[in-house]
Amino acid sequence: MKLIADVFGPDGLILIGIVLVVLFGGSQLPKLARSLGSASHEFKKGAQEGAKELENPESSATQSSDASTEPRSPKAEGAGPQTT
Repeated sequence: MKLIADVFGPDGLILIGIVLVVLFGGSQLPKLARSLGSASHEFKKGAQEGAKELENPESSATQSSDASTEPRSPKAEGAGPQTT
């Protein structure tokens, strides 16, 4: 897998950094990096859970079928508009 530095080179990375600062501003970059990091973490966690589910489909099938056997009503009684 190629790294970003291998694809763009150091000059390209500097240019991308300057464009990011101009577009988002210096104060928004830490927030952007934090949200990208948390999204990457959630994606990796979901990929690991999916791999575990593929390795052991019996245990995940019983967990999902237990949740789907409970009756679910779309509306609770007394909720929503009443007509007379």
